[in-house]
Amino acid sequence: MATVLYARVSTADQTIEHQRTQAEAAGFVVDRVIADHGVSGISTKLAERPEGRRLFDILRGGDVLVVRWVDRLGRNYADVCDTIREFMRGGVVIRTVINGLTFDGATTDPMQQAVRDAMIAFMAATAQANAEAIKEAQRSGIALARLTAETKYRGRKPSYSADQLEAVRFMLSQSAGVGQIAKATGLSRQSVYRIKKDPAAAEAAVQNWP
Repeated sequence: MATVLYARVSTADQTIEHQRTQAEAAGFVVDRVIADHGVSGISTKLAERPEGRRLFDILRGGDVLVVRWVDRLGRNYADVCDTIREFMRGGVVIRTVINGLTFDGATTDPMQQAVRDAMIAFMAATAQANAEAIKEAQRSGIALARLTAETKYRGRKPSYSADQLEAVRFMLSQSAGVGQIAKATGLSRQSVYRIKKDPAAAEAAVQNWP
């Protein structure tokens, strides 16, 4: 029997190692980690993911599949329910790190089966509800970005004019010192340093404030 951790991350700021650390802190002794990187649980079923589909090949009866929560398996109600039940039919036990839930197909007691199936349905529905909340937040973010663009947010007004910028860039090309340039253009040394450090950004700032 083996304990396999399945981890999924959809963004760059998430890490597989964090999910493994959480599992081990919860007392799981992980024999193997199967992970999908940069894969959305909203739009991609487990069986359609590069590593997710391997679980159906490597897991055997008596093995334990560990996930941080059921949303790692998917965020669609029907898909999550079908996935968990398919694993259980194969004798695989699914356990979650969060809340310490266990889904086991071994029980033959009708009442225990009913409670287990109700919990599966509830958790799958919660995963989909969270996914809908995420999509709504994304739509709101996109709408806000569009509104920002429409109002032509221009950033902070630069402390130099187009003529001063041109003069600074010319003198820099002639290897003039920062102090010399500041004195000649009437700008502060800090302004000259900013232009020198990122001339492209300085040009964009001037264009935003004609």
